[in-house]
Amino acid sequence: MSGLRLLGTGRALPSRLVTNDDMSAIVETSDEWIASRTGIRQRYFCAEGESAETLAVQAAERALDDAGVAKEEIGCVVCATSSATYAMPSMACQVHHALGLAQNIPVMDAGAACAGFLYAVEMARCLTLGGAGRYALVVGSEQMSRVLDMTDRTTCVLFGDGAGAAVLALDEAAEYASVFGTTGDMAIRSGGVSHTCMTMDGQAVFRFAVATIPRCVRELLDKTGLTMQQLDWVVCHQANERILDASARRLGCAPEKLFKNLDRYANTSAASIPIALDEMREQGLLAAGQRMALVGFGGGLTWAGLMMRS
Repeated sequence: MSGLRLLGTGRALPSRLVTNDDMSAIVETSDEWIASRTGIRQRYFCAEGESAETLAVQAAERALDDAGVAKEEIGCVVCATSSATYAMPSMACQVHHALGLAQNIPVMDAGAACAGFLYAVEMARCLTLGGAGRYALVVGSEQMSRVLDMTDRTTCVLFGDGAGAAVLALDEAAEYASVFGTTGDMAIRSGGVSHTCMTMDGQAVFRFAVATIPRCVRELLDKTGLTMQQLDWVVCHQANERILDASARRLGCAPEKLFKNLDRYANTSAASIPIALDEMREQGLLAAGQRMALVGFGGGLTWAGLMMRS
Protein backbone atom coordinates (compact mmCIF):
# COMPACT_ATOMS: atom_id res chain seq x y z
CA MET A 1 0.00 0.00 0.00
CA SER A 2 1.33 3.45 -0.89
CA GLY A 3 1.86 5.27 2.37
CA LEU A 4 3.31 8.28 4.12
CA ARG A 5 6.66 8.78 5.79
CA LEU A 6 7.10 11.07 8.77
CA LEU A 7 9.51 13.89 7.91
CA GLY A 8 9.04 16.39 10.73
CA THR A 9 7.01 17.18 13.82
CA GLY A 10 6.16 20.14 16.02
CA ARG A 11 4.09 20.91 19.08
CA ALA A 12 2.71 23.96 20.86
CA LEU A 13 1.41 24.32 24.39
CA PRO A 14 -0.50 27.21 25.97
CA SER A 15 1.18 29.44 28.52
CA ARG A 16 -1.02 28.50 31.49
CA LEU A 17 0.31 25.50 33.40
CA VAL A 18 -2.36 23.92 35.64
CA THR A 19 -1.26 21.35 38.22
CA ASN A 20 -3.48 18.86 40.02
CA ASP A 21 -3.22 21.07 43.09
CA ASP A 22 -4.51 23.97 41.00
CA MET A 23 -7.48 21.83 39.95
CA SER A 24 -8.22 21.05 43.60
CA ALA A 25 -8.87 24.77 44.11
CA ILE A 26 -11.49 24.65 41.33
CA VAL A 27 -13.27 21.38 42.05
CA GLU A 28 -13.32 18.84 44.89
CA THR A 29 -10.33 16.65 44.05
CA SER A 30 -6.66 16.14 44.94
CA ASP A 31 -3.33 15.41 43.34
CA GLU A 32 -3.35 11.91 44.87
CA TRP A 33 -6.86 11.15 43.55
CA ILE A 34 -6.10 12.28 40.00
CA ALA A 35 -2.60 10.82 39.72
CA SER A 36 -3.44 7.43 41.21
CA ARG A 37 -6.40 6.92 38.87
CA THR A 38 -5.05 8.42 35.66
CA GLY A 39 -1.31 9.13 35.90
CA ILE A 40 -1.95 12.81 35.16
CA ARG A 41 0.05 15.39 37.15
CA GLN A 42 -0.53 18.57 35.18
CA ARG A 43 -2.01 20.01 32.00
CA TYR A 44 -2.02 23.30 30.06
CA PHE A 45 -5.01 25.59 29.51
CA CYS A 46 -5.21 28.44 27.04
CA ALA A 47 -4.82 31.95 28.42
CA GLU A 48 -6.23 35.12 26.87
CA GLY A 49 -5.22 35.42 23.23
CA GLU A 50 -4.54 31.69 22.88
CA SER A 51 -6.79 29.20 21.11
CA ALA A 52 -6.80 25.90 19.30
CA GLU A 53 -6.15 27.85 16.11
CA THR A 54 -3.14 29.85 17.38
CA LEU A 55 -1.61 26.65 18.78
CA ALA A 56 -2.22 24.84 15.49
CA VAL A 57 -0.31 27.51 13.56
CA GLN A 58 2.64 27.40 15.97
CA ALA A 59 2.86 23.60 15.86
CA ALA A 60 2.61 23.62 12.06
CA GLU A 61 5.43 26.16 11.71
CA ARG A 62 7.67 24.05 13.94
CA ALA A 63 6.87 20.87 11.99
CA LEU A 64 7.76 22.58 8.71
CA ASP A 65 11.06 23.77 10.18
CA ASP A 66 11.82 20.30 11.53
CA ALA A 67 11.03 18.64 8.20
CA GLY A 68 12.99 21.16 6.15
CA VAL A 69 10.07 21.42 3.73
CA ALA A 70 9.24 24.79 2.21
CA LYS A 71 5.71 26.14 2.55
CA GLU A 72 5.44 26.22 -1.24
CA GLU A 73 5.87 22.43 -1.35
CA ILE A 74 2.86 21.61 0.88
CA GLY A 75 0.14 20.01 -1.23
CA CYS A 76 -2.65 19.69 1.34
CA VAL A 77 -3.56 20.57 4.93
CA VAL A 78 -5.77 18.44 7.16
CA CYS A 79 -6.53 19.48 10.75
CA ALA A 80 -8.09 17.28 13.41
CA THR A 81 -10.09 18.98 16.17
CA SER A 82 -13.27 18.73 18.19
CA SER A 83 -12.90 22.07 20.01
CA ALA A 84 -12.28 24.64 17.29
CA THR A 85 -13.42 28.19 17.96
CA TYR A 86 -15.46 28.28 14.76
CA ALA A 87 -17.46 25.71 12.83
CA MET A 88 -16.44 27.68 9.75
CA PRO A 89 -14.05 28.68 8.40
CA SER A 90 -12.36 25.39 9.23
CA MET A 91 -9.23 25.30 11.35
CA ALA A 92 -7.38 24.06 8.27
CA CYS A 93 -8.43 27.20 6.38
CA GLN A 94 -7.14 29.36 9.21
CA VAL A 95 -3.82 27.50 9.39
CA HIS A 96 -3.49 27.73 5.62
CA HIS A 97 -4.08 31.50 5.70
CA ALA A 98 -1.73 32.13 8.62
CA LEU A 99 1.09 30.21 6.94
CA GLY A 100 0.54 31.84 3.57
CA LEU A 101 0.28 28.55 1.70
CA ALA A 102 -0.61 28.21 -1.98
CA GLN A 103 -4.27 28.84 -2.72
CA ASN A 104 -4.69 25.91 -5.14
CA ILE A 105 -4.41 23.14 -2.53
CA PRO A 106 -7.12 21.21 -0.64
CA VAL A 107 -7.57 22.00 3.06
CA MET A 108 -10.11 20.50 5.45
CA ASP A 109 -10.85 19.47 9.03
CA ALA A 110 -11.34 15.93 10.36
CA GLY A 111 -13.80 15.41 13.19
CA ALA A 112 -13.18 12.05 14.87
CA ALA A 113 -12.48 13.24 18.42
CA CYS A 114 -9.39 11.65 19.99
CA ALA A 115 -8.86 9.42 16.93
CA GLY A 116 -8.99 12.49 14.70
CA PHE A 117 -5.27 12.88 13.98
CA LEU A 118 -5.04 9.40 12.48
CA TYR A 119 -8.17 10.01 10.40
CA ALA A 120 -6.51 13.21 9.22
CA VAL A 121 -3.33 11.37 8.25
CA GLU A 122 -5.32 8.89 6.16
CA MET A 123 -7.26 11.72 4.52
CA ALA A 124 -3.93 13.38 3.67
CA ARG A 125 -2.66 10.13 2.16
CA CYS A 126 -5.71 9.93 -0.08
CA LEU A 127 -5.28 13.55 -1.14
CA THR A 128 -1.62 13.08 -2.01
CA LEU A 129 -2.42 9.90 -3.95
CA GLY A 130 -5.07 11.92 -5.81
CA GLY A 131 -2.48 14.37 -7.03
CA ALA A 132 -2.37 17.00 -4.28
CA GLY A 133 1.42 16.95 -4.20
CA ARG A 134 4.03 14.92 -2.37
CA TYR A 135 3.99 16.69 1.01
CA ALA A 136 1.11 16.93 3.47
CA LEU A 137 0.72 19.00 6.62
CA VAL A 138 -1.42 17.29 9.27
CA VAL A 139 -2.32 19.01 12.55
CA GLY A 140 -4.15 17.95 15.70
CA SER A 141 -5.12 20.90 17.89
CA GLU A 142 -7.52 21.23 20.80
CA GLN A 143 -8.76 23.77 23.31
CA MET A 144 -10.57 21.27 25.49
CA SER A 145 -10.81 23.77 28.34
CA ARG A 146 -13.53 25.65 26.43
CA VAL A 147 -15.84 22.59 26.40
CA LEU A 148 -15.22 21.34 29.95
CA ASP A 149 -17.69 21.60 32.82
CA MET A 150 -15.41 22.82 35.60
CA THR A 151 -17.89 21.61 38.23
CA ASP A 152 -17.67 18.01 36.99
CA ARG A 153 -14.62 16.51 38.69
CA THR A 154 -14.95 13.25 36.76
CA THR A 155 -14.05 14.95 33.47
CA CYS A 156 -12.51 18.41 33.96
CA VAL A 157 -9.33 17.03 35.57
CA LEU A 158 -8.63 14.71 32.65
CA PHE A 159 -8.11 17.11 29.77
CA GLY A 160 -5.67 19.73 28.57
CA ASP A 161 -5.09 22.05 25.62
CA GLY A 162 -2.35 21.71 23.04
CA ALA A 163 -1.40 21.12 19.43
CA GLY A 164 0.84 18.77 17.50
CA ALA A 165 1.69 18.71 13.80
CA ALA A 166 3.45 16.50 11.31
CA VAL A 167 4.81 16.93 7.82
CA LEU A 168 4.50 13.71 5.85
CA ALA A 169 5.69 12.63 2.41
CA LEU A 170 4.00 10.27 0.00
CA ASP A 171 6.13 7.17 -0.52
CA GLU A 172 4.87 4.44 -2.85
CA ALA A 173 7.29 1.96 -1.27
CA ALA A 174 6.41 2.84 2.33
CA GLU A 175 5.40 0.19 4.83
CA TYR A 176 1.90 1.36 5.71
CA ALA A 177 -1.42 -0.06 6.88
CA SER A 178 -4.58 1.37 8.41
CA VAL A 179 -7.72 0.32 10.27
CA PHE A 180 -10.73 2.44 11.22
CA GLY A 181 -14.12 2.01 12.84
CA THR A 182 -16.89 3.34 15.04
CA THR A 183 -19.70 2.08 17.25
CA GLY A 184 -21.87 5.20 17.01
CA ASP A 185 -21.94 5.27 20.82
CA MET A 186 -22.76 8.47 22.76
CA ALA A 187 -20.53 7.66 25.76
CA ILE A 188 -18.61 10.89 25.06
CA ARG A 189 -20.45 13.95 23.73
CA SER A 190 -20.37 17.72 23.63
CA GLY A 191 -21.84 20.62 21.70
CA GLY A 192 -25.27 21.03 20.21
CA VAL A 193 -28.00 23.55 20.93
CA SER A 194 -28.95 22.39 24.42
CA HIS A 195 -25.65 21.04 25.71
CA THR A 196 -22.30 22.77 25.25
CA CYS A 197 -20.06 21.01 27.81
CA MET A 198 -18.55 17.61 27.31
CA THR A 199 -19.84 14.61 29.24
CA MET A 200 -18.27 11.18 29.44
CA ASP A 201 -19.12 7.74 30.76
CA GLY A 202 -15.65 6.99 32.08
CA GLN A 203 -16.15 3.29 32.82
CA ALA A 204 -17.65 2.61 29.39
CA VAL A 205 -14.79 4.44 27.69
CA PHE A 206 -12.21 2.54 29.76
CA ARG A 207 -13.68 -0.84 28.76
CA PHE A 208 -13.86 0.25 25.13
CA ALA A 209 -10.25 1.50 25.09
CA VAL A 210 -8.59 -1.53 26.68
CA ALA A 211 -10.35 -3.78 24.16
CA THR A 212 -9.79 -1.51 21.16
CA ILE A 213 -6.05 -0.78 21.44
CA PRO A 214 -4.92 -4.44 21.35
CA ARG A 215 -7.43 -5.25 18.60
CA CYS A 216 -6.17 -2.37 16.43
CA VAL A 217 -2.55 -3.37 16.88
CA ARG A 218 -3.27 -7.04 16.06
CA GLU A 219 -5.22 -6.06 12.94
CA LEU A 220 -2.30 -3.92 11.78
CA LEU A 221 0.12 -6.78 12.41
CA ASP A 222 -2.12 -9.14 10.45
CA LYS A 223 -2.26 -6.70 7.52
CA THR A 224 1.52 -6.25 7.39
CA GLY A 225 2.62 -9.76 8.36
CA LEU A 226 4.70 -8.36 11.20
CA THR A 227 5.01 -9.58 14.78
CA MET A 228 4.75 -7.62 18.01
CA GLN A 229 8.50 -8.04 18.46
CA GLN A 230 9.14 -6.26 15.17
CA LEU A 231 7.35 -3.13 16.36
CA ASP A 232 9.60 -0.48 17.83
CA TRP A 233 6.80 1.62 19.34
CA VAL A 234 3.09 1.63 20.02
CA VAL A 235 2.04 5.26 20.26
CA CYS A 236 -1.49 5.55 21.61
CA HIS A 237 -3.88 8.36 22.34
CA GLN A 238 -2.87 9.58 25.80
CA ALA A 239 -6.02 9.28 27.91
CA ASN A 240 -5.21 7.26 31.02
CA GLU A 241 -2.10 5.45 32.28
CA ARG A 242 -4.22 2.50 33.41
CA ILE A 243 -5.58 2.10 29.87
CA LEU A 244 -2.06 1.99 28.43
CA ASP A 245 -0.77 -0.47 31.03
CA ALA A 246 -3.78 -2.77 30.59
CA SER A 247 -3.31 -2.66 26.81
CA ALA A 248 0.37 -3.59 27.14
CA ARG A 249 -0.57 -6.60 29.25
CA ARG A 250 -3.13 -7.75 26.68
CA LEU A 251 -0.57 -7.34 23.88
CA GLY A 252 2.04 -9.25 25.88
CA CYS A 253 4.65 -6.52 25.50
CA ALA A 254 6.69 -4.43 27.90
CA PRO A 255 4.85 -1.30 29.12
CA GLU A 256 7.83 0.75 27.92
CA LYS A 257 6.93 -0.04 24.31
CA LEU A 258 3.81 2.12 24.76
CA PHE A 259 5.09 5.69 24.96
CA LYS A 260 3.56 7.82 27.74
CA ASN A 261 3.54 11.56 28.33
CA LEU A 262 0.04 12.14 29.69
CA ASP A 263 1.47 12.96 33.12
CA ARG A 264 2.61 16.31 31.67
CA TYR A 265 -0.17 17.13 29.21
CA ALA A 266 -3.27 15.14 30.28
CA ASN A 267 -5.72 14.17 27.52
CA THR A 268 -5.32 16.59 24.62
CA SER A 269 -7.71 14.65 22.37
CA ALA A 270 -6.70 14.85 18.68
CA ALA A 271 -3.44 16.58 19.64
CA SER A 272 -2.13 13.80 21.89
CA ILE A 273 -0.54 11.51 19.29
CA PRO A 274 1.30 14.24 17.33
CA ILE A 275 2.47 15.83 20.59
CA ALA A 276 3.81 12.41 21.62
CA LEU A 277 5.57 11.94 18.27
CA ASP A 278 7.22 15.36 18.54
CA GLU A 279 8.39 14.69 22.08
CA MET A 280 9.79 11.31 21.04
CA ARG A 281 11.74 12.90 18.17
CA GLU A 282 13.01 15.63 20.48
CA GLN A 283 14.23 13.06 23.01
CA GLY A 284 15.92 10.95 20.36
CA LEU A 285 13.57 8.03 20.95
CA LEU A 286 12.22 7.94 17.41
CA ALA A 287 15.02 6.92 15.07
CA ALA A 288 14.69 6.96 11.29
CA GLY A 289 13.14 3.79 9.93
CA GLN A 290 11.54 2.58 13.15
CA ARG A 291 8.18 0.86 12.91
CA MET A 292 5.30 2.51 14.78
CA ALA A 293 1.76 1.40 15.46
CA LEU A 294 -0.31 4.51 16.13
CA VAL A 295 -3.68 3.95 17.83
CA GLY A 296 -6.39 6.49 18.60
CA PHE A 297 -9.77 6.07 20.25
CA GLY A 298 -12.42 8.50 21.39
CA GLY A 299 -15.88 9.98 21.12
CA GLY A 300 -18.11 8.39 18.57
CA LEU A 301 -16.94 5.90 19.74
CA THR A 302 -14.28 6.03 17.04
CA TRP A 303 -11.02 4.20 16.66
CA ALA A 304 -8.13 4.26 14.23
CA GLY A 305 -4.81 2.51 13.78
CA LEU A 306 -1.90 3.24 11.46
CA MET A 307 1.28 1.29 10.85
CA MET A 308 4.10 3.41 9.44
CA ARG A 309 7.81 4.11 9.69
CA SER A 310 9.45 7.14 11.22
